[in-house]
Amino acid sequence: MASQEIENLVQALAKLPGLGPRSARRAVLYLLKRPETAMRPILAAMERVNERLVSCGICGNVDTQDPCQICNDPRRDEKSLCVVEEVSDLWALDKSRLFPGKFHVLGGKLSALDGVRPEDIAIDKLIRRVDAGGIDEVVLAMNATLEGQTTAHYIAERLENYPIRLSQLSHGIPVGGELDYLDEGTLAQALRARRPINAE
Repeated sequence: MASQEIENLVQALAKLPGLGPRSARRAVLYLLKRPETAMRPILAAMERVNERLVSCGICGNVDTQDPCQICNDPRRDEKSLCVVEEVSDLWALDKSRLFPGKFHVLGGKLSALDGVRPEDIAIDKLIRRVDAGGIDEVVLAMNATLEGQTTAHYIAERLENYPIRLSQLSHGIPVGGELDYLDEGTLAQALRARRPINAE
């Protein structure tokens, strides 16, 4: 049996996404066997991040500096803005390196069931960024859920009078997807988003 301190560490790690009790126990055992090369560097890195962690005042990203590295990057297109629900969405899109512009994190999505209203997430802050000028395009990168699409629709209505290009991520059949295995919602979205084929 492990001491209470070690058991507490296992329980704390087990709360992390993707880790259950067994995976957490294996991770703790790995750290305990390698205190110099694994445990201490992780502890030091976590302490440094904990001391400096801030939310970016411009886009809502989390970083150790404000403005964040993305907002400070002069190579990014200042005129393009991608709106996402959560920081995890920003990180996923940024990792792909497919979007050259800047980001805006809402910090959630509209949900009547959960009582999340427009004023509870960073929609007004987004409108102020667009209203300040200098943005030509806004890409709505909401998740393909009912709440995500409701949020995208609401933002589109709020931005309709601004002289910007407004677009939304395409949803539908994934590459390699077989129709027989797709749910009705995905099929319906794919049919709604169909486009003409230019046969040349």
